[in-house]
Amino acid sequence: MRYKLTIEYDGGPYVGWQRLAGSQTVQGALEDAVEKLTGARPEVMGAGRTDSGVHALGQVAHVDLEKHFAPSRLCDALNAHLRPHPISVLSAEEVSDEFHARFSAKRRVYLYTILNRRAPPAIARGKVWRLSRRLDVDAMHAAAQRLIGKHDFTTFRDANCQAKSPVKTLDRCDVTRDGENLHIWCEAQSFLHRQVRSIVGTLVEVGDAKMSADDVAAALAAVDRTRCGPVAPPDGLFLMRVDY
Repeated sequence: MRYKLTIEYDGGPYVGWQRLAGSQTVQGALEDAVEKLTGARPEVMGAGRTDSGVHALGQVAHVDLEKHFAPSRLCDALNAHLRPHPISVLSAEEVSDEFHARFSAKRRVYLYTILNRRAPPAIARGKVWRLSRRLDVDAMHAAAQRLIGKHDFTTFRDANCQAKSPVKTLDRCDVTRDGENLHIWCEAQSFLHRQVRSIVGTLVEVGDAKMSADDVAAALAAVDRTRCGPVAPPDGLFLMRVDY
């Protein structure tokens, strides 16, 4: 029986989603919980392989179990075995064997939050990127619109990205301000390694008046990683939702 799991986690303590021998990962913690529950260790396949320190409010995964569980009981049991990890299985759903958390996904939605104030965060520590200098949100949003559409995003992918093609379609890239917080929303069917954080870091350069919207468009067209701004830290990045 295949189950679809929707998962929330604090990425701070982990080297990322993907299982890595000798390291603490989100996937590894979930597979440990499944093994404690069932005695078997099937793969927990995630929709997004989030990096070290990246969080999720709506990660989706699937797992194949030999024994049938009522979805609510499966959630409760996995959450009990996950303690004290900052990982929570929010919901479980029986799905067909054709469902694949990664390859069936139609859209992934990421949110990056910048705390734009002088004082450092106390409550939101590790969940935002704090920048004390006032950023020009309108300029950042205008530059972000130059990235919308189907492009070769070589400039905005990690040098070690293993994707077969750098061509992706960015459906949304919006920058808004809510008081002291800047929100950067990015939506696409899929993303390159560190693409969102590379975009955010470049947009901050625009907000600092170090780059213009035309500079961002030129950097994209150059398909040259050296034209990218600094990569934003993982703290402020959340995988919010995966649509199917």
